[in-house]
Amino acid sequence: MGMIKLLPILLTVAFGLVMWRFSTWRLHSELDAKSRLLDDPELAALTGKMAKALDLERLRVFVHEVDMINGLAAPDGRIFITRGFLAAKAAGKVTAEELASVIAHELGHVALGHSRRRMIDFSGQNALRTALAMVLGRFIPGLGPAIANGVMTVMMARLSRSDEFEADAYASALLTKSGIGTAPQKSLFAKLDHLTGARGASTPAWFLSHPPAPKRIAAIEGNERKWHGAPLS
Repeated sequence: MGMIKLLPILLTVAFGLVMWRFSTWRLHSELDAKSRLLDDPELAALTGKMAKALDLERLRVFVHEVDMINGLAAPDGRIFITRGFLAAKAAGKVTAEELASVIAHELGHVALGHSRRRMIDFSGQNALRTALAMVLGRFIPGLGPAIANGVMTVMMARLSRSDEFEADAYASALLTKSGIGTAPQKSLFAKLDHLTGARGASTPAWFLSHPPAPKRIAAIEGNERKWHGAPLS
């Protein structure tokens, strides 16, 4: 009898594992099929500075061949910027230094373990949502799934925003140590909403859970005040 009661939970866990494996495979397949190595000379010079600051021989950055404006840290540690971001640079809408700040931010996600955890979160949240809906459905028939969806959406967005602030701080430190500085990071945030606004409707939700730009700029400036006069190790 006990096993029968546990069966829905066990099935939910199994479903979550299957979804995680499938989502990871699908993401890797898409990135492999639609990506190329970045070959922009200006960005190569800037990533060279960041590599030196990190005591690395070089940083390998890839271009994801999609039109949206975005950056991505894949679960396997690869860093991507989109073709749309490069097009914005070619059109004079963003600078090479601003794109370098995107790369530094994505490096932060990798260094801090966000990219792998996000993949697990993204693929596993459907299983958690299903389990929560099952429990709530017993007490609130008809409304359980809607409440579960709302709870999971809020929880995942909160986790994502926390990751973004941490990656911003990592990027600020790296950009400062590289001699690039945080000015391009802040100037990009000031224009990012305008750049991405027309594309937001078609962008997957797990790309979009970012804090408002003014709060991100304020956090960077707060870090700069804390770091003022202190050497970067």
